[in-house]
Amino acid sequence: MVKIGIIGGSGVYNPDRFEQIRTEFPDTPYGKPSDEILIGKINGTEVAFLPRHGKNHQHPPHSVPYRANIWALKSLGVDSIISPCAVGSLKEDYHPGDTVIVDQFVDFTKTRKYTFFDDKTVHISMPEPFCPDLTDVFAKAAGEMGIRFHKGGTYICIEGPRFSTRAESAMFRNFGDIIGMTLVPECQLAREMGMCYCSIATVTDYDAWKEEAVDIKMVLDTMSQCLKNVTRILEIGLPMVKKDRSCGCWLAAEESGA
Repeated sequence: MVKIGIIGGSGVYNPDRFEQIRTEFPDTPYGKPSDEILIGKINGTEVAFLPRHGKNHQHPPHSVPYRANIWALKSLGVDSIISPCAVGSLKEDYHPGDTVIVDQFVDFTKTRKYTFFDDKTVHISMPEPFCPDLTDVFAKAAGEMGIRFHKGGTYICIEGPRFSTRAESAMFRNFGDIIGMTLVPECQLAREMGMCYCSIATVTDYDAWKEEAVDIKMVLDTMSQCLKNVTRILEIGLPMVKKDRSCGCWLAAEESGA
């Protein structure tokens, strides 16, 4: 049983730093996950790696099989999820290249499947949507690396797959610090399953409020330059993740009768 899962965004998987053991591609009540799940080790720590968009980037943000992904990882024994991702900045002091350990989100998505509980009413408590223990671990790892990082930041999640208009981007600046397309419902589905969740975001651009235009080439170019930071923060942080959880992330599911 694998305890730690990594749901990776654009370009995060690095075969040179991943000691693969086997693959799994489980069936779930919600269909297949985005792609095969790779079981292996990063710096001696066993993890289950799932490419969020699929190996061929075949799942755009609005149609990622989020429920299947979380269910599949849970079925393999995963109780903690680390989620590297790429985001735009909504604030001057969140610079391209910075790392953000996210602590809040605002949901502006529209058409996704948000819950496992379609046949009964379950109200999950999420005032603090991210695991405090995992947040501390990866903030410590970023600090040891000496990179620019922010412990805390509010993530605006939009539907995609298009980027924001300039008017939308200006509006979103009133509500958050960074903007992306994949956090919701991934993090809340993990909470419904009683799993710990940590989002490690890499800022790739200043979004439409400041940039002349944001395109996928800009995002991928900056992300490729920062991949060594993403890889290193995982290598340092993963061995520090505690096997016995004391954070209470699992309580939301238990108290709601999930």
